[in-house]
Parts: sequence; C-alpha cells; structure tokens
Amino acid sequence: MLVLGGTSSIALATVRRLIARRTRTVWLAGRPSPALEEEAARLRALGARVRTVAFEALDCGAHETVLGKVFAEGAIDMVLFAFGVLGDQAYDEREPLNAVHVAQTNYTGAVSAGLVAARALQNQGHGSLVVLSSVAAERARRADFIYGSSKAGLDTFTQGLGDALYGTGVHVMVVRPGFVRSRATAGRAVPPLASTPEEVATAVELGLRRRSETVWVPGVLRVVTTALRHLPRGVYRRLPL
Repeated sequence: MLVLGGTSSIALATVRRLIARRTRTVWLAGRPSPALEEEAARLRALGARVRTVAFEALDCGAHETVLGKVFAEGAIDMVLFAFGVLGDQAYDEREPLNAVHVAQTNYTGAVSAGLVAARALQNQGHGSLVVLSSVAAERARRADFIYGSSKAGLDTFTQGLGDALYGTGVHVMVVRPGFVRSRATAGRAVPPLASTPEEVATAVELGLRRRSETVWVPGVLRVVTTALRHLPRGVYRRLPL
C-alpha cells in the first residue's frame, strides 16, 4: 500500500484497518518530518513493514521519479491519495496566491501524481487507486467554494481516470466524505452528518471489497447532496450551509 499524504488522519485510520486485515507493506509518502516518522513507527508496532518517502504535492516535476522508485521495489496493490489543504476561505478570498496554493495542491498536484500512479498500476496490470475527494465537490457553497472547486476538479479528474482505466485491471474509487472530525478540522464547528477518520476507513475497506467506483461517507450524504444539487440557485444560496 502506498499513501500519498502520510500524516493524514483518514489515511492512517485506513492503513491501520487494512493492516488488521491483510496489508503487510506500507509506504508513507509526505513531507519529511518527525510526525511522518512517528506515524511510521506506530504502524510498525502493528506488525507492518513501513517505509517513508519524501513527497511534495507541488513538486510535479519529481512525481515520476519519487513514485517510480516505490513501484520499482515491488508491486503495489493500493495507492491512496490523501493529501490536500482546506485553506481559509475568508482569508484566501483576499489573498489570491493563497487560493492558488489550495488549487494547486488539491488539484494540480493530484493530476500529476494521479497520472503517474495510474500508469504504474496499469503497467503491473492490477491494483486500486483510491482518491479522497469531498462532498464539497458536488456543488459550490459560499462558505468554501475555493476548496470545493479544487475538489470538484479532482473528483471529475478521478472519475474520468476511472473510465480511462476500465478493463485494464486497475480499480479507481472516489471517496466523498462530508465533514470529518480530525486534526485538520480541529476548532471548526461540527455540522450534522459529521464522521470520524475510522468511519471513513471502514467505508474505504467496504468499497474496496465491493470494487465500488464511488463511496459516500456517511452513505446518506448521497441522497442529501442529490437533493441539494437540484435546488434552484436562488433557494440554494439562502440555505444555512
């Protein structure tokens, strides 16, 4: 298993769950830091062989080299894209370069790494590519449209990539969580239908078993967002979202 975004709470919950089932080798890719090494040590204590690798989402020119070295070590059964930034909507609206940083990290970096990982999986003829999108990708909200637009691009890209890889032996799955209570969202108001990293991990594992193409967390969000997507814009913008 290769995780891009090796300190992500959702990614680590997913890794722990899969180690308890069958995963024995894990690559944690992320910015070199004590936190990355500490998480690797915790996973080793669970019985997995864990290695870390330096990965920077914005350094697109290095993606092929970095991921190539991982795949050269042996076949990868699953690649999990879990990197990204939430940003600060109010601040980012006033500082366009900050908004660009959100867009480049969440979308451009993922497009680059996604195409590299997809080609490597296709070359080996098997494996799953799991991408953490967001319910925010479904329709723009005043409260987070910069982040939401970056996730909308990522979501569309991943769906298209899944179609491109259909029939090659590579399984592509989009995961759309709602608000997740984690380190990344600490201090933010918790809305209804919030979930935990462990709940997302459970949904990811089930989706892998079923070879699902899209997973909602919690599942009821699929119904909620379908209804919201079809509301007239004038009504939608008045909702307290």
